Amino acid sequence: MRTLTRTISRFRRDRSGNIAIIFGLVALPALVAVGCAVDYTRANQIRTKLISAADAASVGSIAKASPGFIAAGAMTSDGPVAAGNDDATKIFNGNIFNQTGFTLNSVTPAVTKSGGTLTAKVQFSADVPTMFLGVIGSGKITVTGTSTSTATMPLYIDFYLLLDNSPSMGVAATPADVTTMVNNTSDKCAFACHDYNDANNYYNLAKKLGVTTRIDVLRSATQQLMDTAASTATYANQYRMAIYDFGASSATIGLRALFNLSTSLSSAKTAAGNIDLMGVYGNNDSYTADKDTQFSTVLPAISNAISAPGPGTSSSPQKYLFFVSDGVADEPNAACLKPITGSNRCQSPIDPALCTAIKNRGIKIAVLYTTYLQLPTNAWYMSWIDPFNQGPFGPSPNSQIAQNMQACASPGFYFEVSPTQGIADAMTALFKKAVADARISS
Repeated sequence: MRTLTRTISRFRRDRSGNIAIIFGLVALPALVAVGCAVDYTRANQIRTKLISAADAASVGSIAKASPGFIAAGAMTSDGPVAAGNDDATKIFNGNIFNQTGFTLNSVTPAVTKSGGTLTAKVQFSADVPTMFLGVIGSGKITVTGTSTSTATMPLYIDFYLLLDNSPSMGVAATPADVTTMVNNTSDKCAFACHDYNDANNYYNLAKKLGVTTRIDVLRSATQQLMDTAASTATYANQYRMAIYDFGASSATIGLRALFNLSTSLSSAKTAAGNIDLMGVYGNNDSYTADKDTQFSTVLPAISNAISAPGPGTSSSPQKYLFFVSDGVADEPNAACLKPITGSNRCQSPIDPALCTAIKNRGIKIAVLYTTYLQLPTNAWYMSWIDPFNQGPFGPSPNSQIAQNMQACASPGFYFEVSPTQGIADAMTALFKKAVADARISS
């Protein structure tokens, strides 16, 4: 009995096993913490892969030429884009194909169109099984994520080209061409007037001599513009074109449609090949008395031809008027900006108020001013045009003609070029600026 008592007492005093017990008590939570870290790290790695798949789906479903982007372009109102939703799901699933370590609960795409903006939102939820957290009763970790992308949709725009084909557009296009005409005409005239009453008119002479006139350059530039529009368009019917001039001849003077508004840019290019100088019937023409640049009737007429502009949807396009002219009116005195006392014929710079009336309708006007070259040997030019073509120190971009043409243009949409120094480039620049400006202003 005494021996048993001593043994129990010694056991009670013995502390040598405490280390193992304490280690066991401390090690368990440490192991659980390490296990949790491993499980959460693995879950986060899988979530990163799923986020990448969601990013690819949101971006790809509204990329240019994607089914959703194309379908949204054909929509006439805002709302969900079913084709975009289907495409987003396919892209997401394609990116996680053959990936393991999780169970996908859901992927929810939402592609919507609002005005000129396309938005894709892709959400997902997935369960990642745990290895260590199961010890404390948590057999999975649920991971979620969202990716959102936006794209600016190209806008639909109608372009109306108003091309001045009045006799003054028959002037030789370059100084070299002017010299050629002057040297080959008895009255030293640089104008290739298309006079139906004269079989040997200067229009035919210019062609025979190989002289390029302003109307020739304009014809080529307009055709090039159609190619630019076709290569720029995202949708086949995104841009519509219409081409107008001032009439085939003085006998039928007035706004004439060479090509009615259409999405067929190839047909518009073909029609642009018919752009030509207005024909007249001799000096003091019996139809118009040579008053062949009647801005006061042509500009209101083109305004009537242009329907109300819209926000840029397929059913309600924005509207732009491209106006190409040398900027000098030639019309009855009462209609002219600067009437001349004692004369029934008035030639003066364009009246900007005619353009203001169009701009007030929400239609933007892009003006391409084809600068008058000096024609010092031409009495008509020196009497009628030169006084308006002067700046403080001679012919200048600050002439009243140039100032009035610039006043006609919407802000930022004015170009002045000499006939062969960039009509084609200027028309292309105006077109691209119109497309970019439409997107920003929307």
